[in-house]
Amino acid sequence: MKDIIMQAAIENADARDAVVDPSLIPYRTLHSGAKIPGIGLGTFGSDHVSHDAVAGAVRYAVAIGYRHFDCASVYGNEARIGEVFGRMFQNGLRRDQVWITSKLWNDKHGENDVIPACEKSLSGLQVDYLDLYLVHWPFPNHHPPGCDVSARNLHAVPYIHENYMRTWRKMEELVDRGLVRNIGTSNMTIPKMQLLLRDARIKPVVNEMELHPHFQQPEFFRYLLERGIQPIGYSPLGSPARPERDRTPEDTSPTEDPVIREIAKRRGEHPAVVCIKWAIQRGQIPIPFSTNPRNMLSNLQTAVSEPLSADDMKAIEGIDRNCRLIKGQVFLWKDNQSWEDLWDVNGVITPA
Repeated sequence: MKDIIMQAAIENADARDAVVDPSLIPYRTLHSGAKIPGIGLGTFGSDHVSHDAVAGAVRYAVAIGYRHFDCASVYGNEARIGEVFGRMFQNGLRRDQVWITSKLWNDKHGENDVIPACEKSLSGLQVDYLDLYLVHWPFPNHHPPGCDVSARNLHAVPYIHENYMRTWRKMEELVDRGLVRNIGTSNMTIPKMQLLLRDARIKPVVNEMELHPHFQQPEFFRYLLERGIQPIGYSPLGSPARPERDRTPEDTSPTEDPVIREIAKRRGEHPAVVCIKWAIQRGQIPIPFSTNPRNMLSNLQTAVSEPLSADDMKAIEGIDRNCRLIKGQVFLWKDNQSWEDLWDVNGVITPA
């Protein structure tokens, strides 16, 4: 393993003196028996990071020891990332040493679209199978790139469980065909997950969801763990670079929280390190995105550095503000709706 890491590191001068041995990264065991690295690199470049820059980040990440990459077709950069993977595999990195996730976009929920969409991601990423494939959102609603929060797809609909299950059956077929090793969900809620677990033949191994110290989702988090479903947390730092359309005046920043900053100061660390360390120790898998080499390395090193104390973990538990930052307004299905309708905040699925 180490010779592969160093061979990749030689290609990048910044990585020569700073490599984390992937064998030291904590792993989580999914209910399928698969072992997934306990930290990954997100690849959503939002509206401001080029595909080339994201591919460069993946290249550097492999060099310094990342082995978990969270991709998605809607990010538009899988082909560029696949070029990086292709070169790395040619240079000795084995496919089974890397965990690669992709996601089914909302406009491909149709029964005839799921398998071709997955095959397109496989081709772009230059792999024969995916370790994990997620249904990106539980709605078929989609939107044009760069739109504002008032945009509504003419064919947008609320969550319809029968339709979601048609999509999920095709996800299960991907497992049967060997194109995907594991399947999971993203941006779900307890009411929606209850229905899926009732009806699924292959139950999801993970749910990817927004998780950070100001949005801890404790009830849903416990619900998932009790059912053997691994939470994967996006926006672990509060998504400071999220698109403008997702920003509202009431948003808060966990890295600016006095409790986080005090812990960071006492430990001589950046507040971002504290947020990521908290996530790993709590039991979720954070997938921070960055193209900054220093930050990428720091995020990875956090997974193998001194843990937070029990008192620190308790203090962070107490700063949850229930502040969802990725609200998803563009997925609403009619005018004059609250974004909360997407998230079943009253414990029932919002009807049409």
